[in-house]
Amino acid sequence: MKYYQSKRISGISFEEAKEKVIAALQTEGFGVLTEIDIQATMKKKLDKDYLPHTILGACNPVFADKVLQIEPTISTMLPCNVTLRKLDNNDIEVATIDPSSAMTAVGNDAILPIASEVQQKLKNVLDAL
Repeated sequence: MKYYQSKRISGISFEEAKEKVIAALQTEGFGVLTEIDIQATMKKKLDKDYLPHTILGACNPVFADKVLQIEPTISTMLPCNVTLRKLDNNDIEVATIDPSSAMTAVGNDAILPIASEVQQKLKNVLDAL
């Protein structure tokens, strides 16, 4: 089972892509709670060079509340990660977690319909790019 969904985009800078992703997330009701710069972290911690690669921790509070009401320890799996990664050919891959796949590990069928709704919202983000 694939644990993510993704799309490649080209013709724009990494920063422009990040701005477009954040705007598309906002359109779907998500805010960005965290941002991790993998490129900078790997350089600082391991002195390794990476192409630009960022993890955005996105949260839609309405859906987070719904799943937390059903399964409080689901917080260990929040927020939804959305990544941007520059590829060798200068394309940018934008990938989102597949909440439906991730939530099957929880073993609570009551959260699966919510995960499916979130998955569709994240697919809408990719489609908007």
